Amino acid sequence: MTTRQEQRMGEQSYQAFTAGWAEGPLVGFDTETTGVDVTRDRIVTAAVVLRVPGVSTHVRTWLVDPGVEIPAEAAAIHGVTTEHARAHGQAPAEALEEIAAELAGHLREGVPVVAYNAAFDLSLLDAELARHGLPTLPERLGRAVGPVLDPLVLDRWLDRYRPGKRRLGDLVTHYGVQGTGDLHSADVDVLATLDVLDALVRRHEDVALMSLEQLHLAQVGAHRDWATSFNDWRARKGLEGPGASTAWPVEPAPAPVF
Repeated sequence: MTTRQEQRMGEQSYQAFTAGWAEGPLVGFDTETTGVDVTRDRIVTAAVVLRVPGVSTHVRTWLVDPGVEIPAEAAAIHGVTTEHARAHGQAPAEALEEIAAELAGHLREGVPVVAYNAAFDLSLLDAELARHGLPTLPERLGRAVGPVLDPLVLDRWLDRYRPGKRRLGDLVTHYGVQGTGDLHSADVDVLATLDVLDALVRRHEDVALMSLEQLHLAQVGAHRDWATSFNDWRARKGLEGPGASTAWPVEPAPAPVF
């Protein structure tokens, strides 16, 4: 997120941004894809989960024919082959419109989007929307995307010096989340992400006392600090490549590759 976008988040009046957000509705989001390049890769499956804690959980999923070959390495992770996607998947433009409309509708009402490594999924979604000539999330909202809650960013911020990896499975174990099932399907990963967020908030109770606006902006800064530190480490090691983007929750990616 650029400085200008951060200012817009701070200046925008969100009537639904209130303390005690952990008791209100949350909308989880996750994708499984053809790869990890937000400009080139495509969405294969997606899940949007609306949860009202202690009341209800509604799961909506999509299987998409991405229009390109699904690499064997990606299929081995999420289990969807090119043949299966072509036979049973929705046309990408149709599915992407439904996904974006669902997320934008919740965001307009101030419901936070919860996503593990949100910058990847939200940036890829915007690139896919642009690829198919559809409005991106910021274009639909008329503002920067938010509020967003990312357990990965929150965990790095709140427990900065804990050793070890921080993949979703690692956070599931660390926070003692039970009954998540096999990860790497979009719906299972969303439910696990929501459960990790709940456990994280119970362990770090001050987080629930912050407003969503405060929490969103805190994550912008926390991610930027982490990315800067990570990129400095890469430079000291002489590693090549672009490193981590300092933008969050949506990267200002180049135009998508068709």
